[in-house]
Amino acid sequence: MVDQPSGPRDGFQLSSFNFILQPEFPMNAFILASEALRIANQNSARDLFRWRLASETGAPVRASNGMWMSVDCDLAAMPLADAYLLFEGNLPTQRNSPELLARLRAAARYGALVGAVDTGAFALAQAGLVGGGPAVLHWEAIPTFKERFPDSEVRNQLYLVEGNRIHCAGGVATLDLMLDLIGRAQGSALANEVANALVHAPRPAEAPQRLDEPAGPKTVSLPERIIALMERNLDFPLTLEEMAADLGLSARSLARACRRHFDESPMRLYLRVRLQAARNFLFYEEFSIKDVALACGFSYPTVFARAFKRQFGETPRAFRMNWRRRQSQTYLPEIRRLSLSAREFAGPK
Repeated sequence: MVDQPSGPRDGFQLSSFNFILQPEFPMNAFILASEALRIANQNSARDLFRWRLASETGAPVRASNGMWMSVDCDLAAMPLADAYLLFEGNLPTQRNSPELLARLRAAARYGALVGAVDTGAFALAQAGLVGGGPAVLHWEAIPTFKERFPDSEVRNQLYLVEGNRIHCAGGVATLDLMLDLIGRAQGSALANEVANALVHAPRPAEAPQRLDEPAGPKTVSLPERIIALMERNLDFPLTLEEMAADLGLSARSLARACRRHFDESPMRLYLRVRLQAARNFLFYEEFSIKDVALACGFSYPTVFARAFKRQFGETPRAFRMNWRRRQSQTYLPEIRRLSLSAREFAGPK
């Protein structure tokens, strides 16, 4: 929304949205998207924007915070729209059905804006709508995305509107995206009114997602450079000397910096970074334990399992099993209720 003209941009037609909600979608992002459109209509005293909610089957969808959201229709009955936004969260690939991917491709062929919020970029990539072009998604899922789509270009920014593709990191960045779209369609004056109503100072699309990752390389501090170097080299961990050389330090200076800023040795800090990345792999994707271990620099799954358990209190296999159990209770709550009822009927043993 930065440096926009006061009026709509020529040729930018945008009035209807289809919001596609996937299981475990981020409620905060959805609320901000819909509220921005509602306030735009309210402040203009006109129905400038309209939106429909869709799920794959038309059934209510559970958000990541446990709340359930009713929708207007299923994918088959979803009307044509100027823009399609897919809201995806903790399950970026597990529920991306062939029908969903086909609907996204059809919308793209129709010439609509097709976009993804939070981890929705996985579905766009699976549908062949990213290719070698840029993508933006929530920073936690970036290593997993790069592992699955190694030829992709992932940008560290809040959102991206390029051609007929929209990418957004989710969270409050969704509001920044919607203000941009409202400004393009109806002018920056209305977009600013919406921002003021939501008590938000709009940020440019290129702003970094995390406070500890400034956009300008000259402003990046040494602790940020250390973490970034470790995150870039997960699969083949660097030695202490190699890290120091890359950072332009001596090994002793690097050790002192890690002690001062992180209260840990460089290699212990490096291990923590790799294990956190491994946890994200297990959380977001269906890679085998062996593949996750290799992707995070562990030559042997047994070594990986021991380190993971020391860090998180359970083995990688147990972590994934417990997570899947929670997922099954999320998507099949009636089974859980039946199980509880059966135990109550049986009585105490």
